[in-house]
Amino acid sequence: MTSKKRSITIKLKKGTVACNPNQRATVNGLGLKRREQQVTLENTPSVRGMIKKVLHLVEVVAETR
Repeated sequence: MTSKKRSITIKLKKGTVACNPNQRATVNGLGLKRREQQVTLENTPSVRGMIKKVLHLVEVVAETR
């Protein structure tokens, strides 16, 4: 049985200047530092929850299975 890691690529589409500190910390926790930066992360429930909290700031670019 082959275990393939599922991954998700997200992109920061808006800046975090006008956000509250919790949202800014969530974006930093996702590994995004500046606008238009893309990061590929493992598709886990915790990462999904973080994306859901800042969905107005990020864009899900790709999702692999």
